[in-house]
Amino acid sequence: MKIVTAAEMREIDRLTTEKYGVPSLTLMENAGNAVAEFAQKHFDFHTVCVVCGKGNNGGDGLVAARKLLEAGKKVAVIILAKSPGELRGDAAVMFRKLPVTPLWVSDQADFAKSEVQEALKAELIVDAVLGTGFKPPLKGLAARAVESINRAEGWVVAVDLPSGVDSDLTEPLEDDEVYVRADGVISFTAPKPGLVFSNLTGGPIAIAEIGSPAPLVAQQSHLHQDVVTARDFQMFSGPRKPDAHKGNFGHVLVVGGSVGKSGAVVMAGLAALRAGAGLVTVACPKSVQPIVAASAPELMTVPLEETAEGTIAMLALANRDQWLEGKSVVVVGPGISRNKETAEFVRDLVSICSEGLVLDADGINAFEGRPEDLQPEPKARSLLMSVLTPHPGEMSRLMAIPTGQVQANRVSTALEAAQTTRSCVVLKGRRTVIASPDEHVWINTTGNPGMAKGGSGDVLSGLVAALLAQMPSEVGVGPWDTDLEPENEGLVHFVSKHDPEAHEIRALAEQVRKTQDPELRRRFQEKTERKLQQSVMLLNCLAVSQAVYLHGLAGDLARDRFGERSMIATDITECLGDAFAICEEESFSKFSYLQR
Repeated sequence: MKIVTAAEMREIDRLTTEKYGVPSLTLMENAGNAVAEFAQKHFDFHTVCVVCGKGNNGGDGLVAARKLLEAGKKVAVIILAKSPGELRGDAAVMFRKLPVTPLWVSDQADFAKSEVQEALKAELIVDAVLGTGFKPPLKGLAARAVESINRAEGWVVAVDLPSGVDSDLTEPLEDDEVYVRADGVISFTAPKPGLVFSNLTGGPIAIAEIGSPAPLVAQQSHLHQDVVTARDFQMFSGPRKPDAHKGNFGHVLVVGGSVGKSGAVVMAGLAALRAGAGLVTVACPKSVQPIVAASAPELMTVPLEETAEGTIAMLALANRDQWLEGKSVVVVGPGISRNKETAEFVRDLVSICSEGLVLDADGINAFEGRPEDLQPEPKARSLLMSVLTPHPGEMSRLMAIPTGQVQANRVSTALEAAQTTRSCVVLKGRRTVIASPDEHVWINTTGNPGMAKGGSGDVLSGLVAALLAQMPSEVGVGPWDTDLEPENEGLVHFVSKHDPEAHEIRALAEQVRKTQDPELRRRFQEKTERKLQQSVMLLNCLAVSQAVYLHGLAGDLARDRFGERSMIATDITECLGDAFAICEEESFSKFSYLQR
């Protein structure tokens, strides 16, 4: 789901009406209806007070008031204006449909009136004062309204975003800043930066589609940033075929472990199985292999030659053809240690690995200060995926920059690492960043501080590998198939929504079909070959972003079950089934959640 700025959102609304013929009143009606549905879904209340500004945000609130009244709620409406004549545009139209008499507040002193004070005692307050057009500072009547809402004891639902918040804000708000402290936020069409990065509420944040076409949103968004949501699972989810077998779902190999750190590979392996991989093999030092085998009967194991310290030795590469054969994705790093010989083993293995690769923990540390060494050879592994999953400290060591610099510039640092290594980079932390070498960025909003426990990263690496191993077989030949086979059309359409050049290729393909001109076919093949790797990278990065989303969602479920202090990494794995179920349920929901 594309992140859009306030200016882009205004343009999307304008073009939705002018180019696509969706009346602005319809957009407002749909928005207000979404507010009413969201409020009733998440909060238990009978009395409600809707506080409206003069503009479109207030218009959304007026529609919500009408819908809540129709739902049997006792509704009071406060409008920050002297009279209906001050209402602007569509808000004025929606006011004429309002079935209750509003309270007019045109001066800060009006908030002291008994009827206004009584209205603000409602069990739910709807904040419809200021929308995406607001720019700081907050002042005057709006500031007084925000203060009054924050003093109220009822639940608060903010329309579009809490009043007083700059829609384009990309940093958390300071504690002393004045804005509506909402218990939930319902926004429309697309997420705004402030909703993603600013830590506005501990409650649910959702986006509702109200009528703007998805391609229009993609065309107008120039941040090249997406938020991962459950809706992204539509492309890759669905029931398994009745005659499916384990070979259909990939074979993940986890290479790692050392004396004292056998649990890391077990957690990665079990997470891969829980996430749907057909087979999982763990390759670990021979002295560790019995422990791994006894820990989980579902895991196959391969004993590797080891150093005197009980870590993987260089000699293990002698039999690499045997333990790499038939694998779909290789995870390197969980529990592998920073032993010098083992680090050399990692570098050599990565350089010759012909399978998809997930590099984690000390697997990344083996390339400390040398990220260029992770770049694949030209044309080597062109249709395969390399994924790095560093936490800020590992990113600091890889890129040879201070950890503080990593945290202060998370998106740009992840992009730089992705471009330098030609890999998909998952920079872990609050609002995990997933960056592709082609400058696509996804922001993950699931997860919580309870996941700051040993083993959480191992679970993530197994999850990432499993979802990559289960990618549709079409991706193996690329979604821009030069023969345009029918089974690839779905993938072509999916990629088209993310690629501004897609329409050119599709138009050229149609010309080739009609004319069979050899020169046109040559040009078409050149374009499709250039797009092949880019498209495969995009689809695989989407799978990686979904793995990160699932990991965080399972962590949220584990938190709800065990508490932030008490949850442990294996609880995340245990909650993966419920996380998948939520994603499947919400993938067709009216609401896309940035936060639950």
